[in-house]
Amino acid sequence: MPEPGRGRRMPVLAVCCLSVLLVSLDVTVLNVALPSMQRDLNSSVSGLQWTLDAYTIVLASLLTLAGATADRLGRRRIFQLGLVLFTAGSALCSLAPTTGWLVSFRTVQAVGGSMLTPVAMAILANTFTEPRERARAIGVWGGVVGLSMAAGPVLGGLLVESAGWRSVFWLNVPIGLAALALTALFVPESRALRARRADAVGQLLVIVLLGALTYAIIEAPGVGWTAPPIVACLIVAAGALAAFVPHENRRAEPLIEPRLFRSAPFSGATATAVFAFAALGGFLFANTLYLQGELGLSALAAGLHLLPMAVLALVCPPLSGRIVGSRGPRIPLLLAGAGITTSGLLAVAATRSSHPSDTLLYLTYALFGLGFGFVNAPITYAAVSGMPRTQAGVAAAVAATSRQVGSSLGIAVIGAAVAAGAREAAWWIIAGCGAAILVLGTVTSGRWAAATAERVAARLPPDLPRAAADTTARPATGNTVRVTVTRSRMRTRRRTSG
Repeated sequence: MPEPGRGRRMPVLAVCCLSVLLVSLDVTVLNVALPSMQRDLNSSVSGLQWTLDAYTIVLASLLTLAGATADRLGRRRIFQLGLVLFTAGSALCSLAPTTGWLVSFRTVQAVGGSMLTPVAMAILANTFTEPRERARAIGVWGGVVGLSMAAGPVLGGLLVESAGWRSVFWLNVPIGLAALALTALFVPESRALRARRADAVGQLLVIVLLGALTYAIIEAPGVGWTAPPIVACLIVAAGALAAFVPHENRRAEPLIEPRLFRSAPFSGATATAVFAFAALGGFLFANTLYLQGELGLSALAAGLHLLPMAVLALVCPPLSGRIVGSRGPRIPLLLAGAGITTSGLLAVAATRSSHPSDTLLYLTYALFGLGFGFVNAPITYAAVSGMPRTQAGVAAAVAATSRQVGSSLGIAVIGAAVAAGAREAAWWIIAGCGAAILVLGTVTSGRWAAATAERVAARLPPDLPRAAADTTARPATGNTVRVTVTRSRMRTRRRTSG
């Protein structure tokens, strides 16, 4: 596939940003609607957790499979299918009569969402090939997450108060339809020359691991950690993990490439994503219930209180992308860890007061927004930089999976603390996540870490020539002939070397 010109790259970036807006806006808008949903559907706290975690678990389980399938069948095709499923799932969610049906329809959304984030990142990685330009594009892409955080709480509050909680799902329908039309117009079809084989056993083990572990964490506060179903789920989760690691090591084409984790920046990015999104998922969940439940604010007032967090989460990602492109990921990671840690500590102080000042709350939310705003660009950049372009989709899918795993665990763990009445413990957990990001940012962004990434890249299959690395559906037949000849030569070289 020839390098697209700037006039072509910008619309592609816009389409990818629109897709992440669709997915991330759904999360921030929905959080503000949780208390209204709880009253209307007569739901428990664990029911609210499942409304969020049913989405994130399915999403996390299918991201890598979606990335591999897109490499095989065509990235634009899978991207469009994801938009259709997500849009249809959103429409169904708006009609859900009970919490059970809402959870079921959220899984439909999640199947579609799993086809958007990793595929969009693979499209970006193959569109913006120069490292600094790619870092800036990723910064813009991350800024859209900040935009969703900026618009989501206030927009969610307006929708809930004016049209009810179901309207937060209506919002996705026009955005999804617009993204579908723009994809058809601007995104070229592309696929990997040699797609990875499906790993059904590995995929099943991931689903069992995440589902069993999350079920145990969410339901344990109600029935007790020693209850037979909880103990059984924990044993199943441990067994799935114990079986998954050796299974992946034996496969020539694993679901998750184990060699990637020998790169300190990649492993650090994966762990950082888990901690950062655990903090985000738990922070939004706990604060929504705190502001509307304990402080008695309306949905709109709660959204306005979260606005300082949202604004900084919007402003910081492009700046973070520029810093990553010019000076590397360390500074943004340290700023992210410091912001999230301090925010968690201030939230502890706010909880200890029966009437916390608005100034303290605004400062708490602003610092969290600053920390989260700086974290996305270095995560994504560290995950895909230095890797052969043929591994970009896999690396991006693993990073995206880590985000969703972190979010689901954060909602489960911090939601369990809230359900048990230990709200202060929830803020300490968030502060601990920020401290972990500080340590990871220091350890995985130096010369030693860069050397490990170089060694891993040298052991992975090298990039093919651009004409052979991706095939693009075009009416001109000359390109097809060139790709066929390249494949033939590759087969000849393999036979000769064998």
